[in-house]
Amino acid sequence: MAKGGYVLIDIHSHLLWNEDDGPATMQQTINMLQKAVDEGISDIITTSHFQHPLYSVNFNQVQNKVNLLQMELLKYNIPLKIYTGHEARLSPNLAQLVKTFEVHTLANSKYLLLELPSYSVPLYTFHIVQELLKDGITPIIAHPERNHEIFENPLLLEKLVRNGVLAQITAGSLTGHFGRKVQKFSLDLVKANLIHTYGSDVHNLKARPFLFKEGLCFLEKKGLLDYVYILIGNNKNIIKNKQLIILEPERIKKRRW
Repeated sequence: MAKGGYVLIDIHSHLLWNEDDGPATMQQTINMLQKAVDEGISDIITTSHFQHPLYSVNFNQVQNKVNLLQMELLKYNIPLKIYTGHEARLSPNLAQLVKTFEVHTLANSKYLLLELPSYSVPLYTFHIVQELLKDGITPIIAHPERNHEIFENPLLLEKLVRNGVLAQITAGSLTGHFGRKVQKFSLDLVKANLIHTYGSDVHNLKARPFLFKEGLCFLEKKGLLDYVYILIGNNKNIIKNKQLIILEPERIKKRRW
């Protein structure tokens, strides 16, 4: 299925059962994949946590479960393709772990989903992303709209973007699932050309659902249909390992959380 002739691809999801804070059973995972199809999604990258303080799913476990899930999709006749990935927590040795194939990039592309701590942007962030970029890996910051330090000082994200880093907005942030402040800030980031990709960050079907179509509809209602097409197109370019559309970033004023 598609929106406006575009294939819908979700680049951020937690689908692997009994691994991190996603589903507990395979049946829950299958239910989530069926819901993804209902949302119009044709391709999805599963991005289990890596080196998160509470969870870390190893490389082979991700690959093995994705292979198993692809067979289950055929068994249940679910028209969806699933890809490997990680939501990799910022760490001093991250570039080395990518080199030694201990971290999954997004769909085996040159793009890596990078998670910052919720409350800060550590001083060594710029050093780590430069290491990744030097190795040909483009970091994509996961849900920067929910990082407290970026919220208070959006210039941090602008600097990262101007240095070659990309950013991913979460569907639930746009729909208000995480509150009005996060919703408004998400819109500000999109308007400032500081967002390049789009994902559900789905964990389950109740507390952390897809909200994929709703997020895109919110942008359309705000008169940002061009951005909808850019985000959808960039998601497609990730799984094809192509260059993304990147617009000139703009300045956002500082604020208080």
